[in-house]
Amino acid sequence: RKLSKAIQQQTFHEFKRQMTYKCAWHGIELIVADRFYPSSKKCSRCGHVKEMLSLSERAYRCEACGIEMDRDLNASINLKNYAK
Repeated sequence: RKLSKAIQQQTFHEFKRQMTYKCAWHGIELIVADRFYPSSKKCSRCGHVKEMLSLSERAYRCEACGIEMDRDLNASINLKNYAK
């Protein structure tokens, strides 16, 4: 179990290293979101942050404004806005 986690971390580290290298090569700024940024829990419309969101919940529904969308789409919009 520890070995598989170490391999996953190493793979992610290599991906991040390659992205850093490629972006620098092409003159592109690489923006990395903080590890604990709530991209999946934050509403991309109103900014409300959910307390709990289980991995089994594939749809995001905001308790504040009522918007419903795929949770990955919501997270990608939040990450796009994070870079602005």
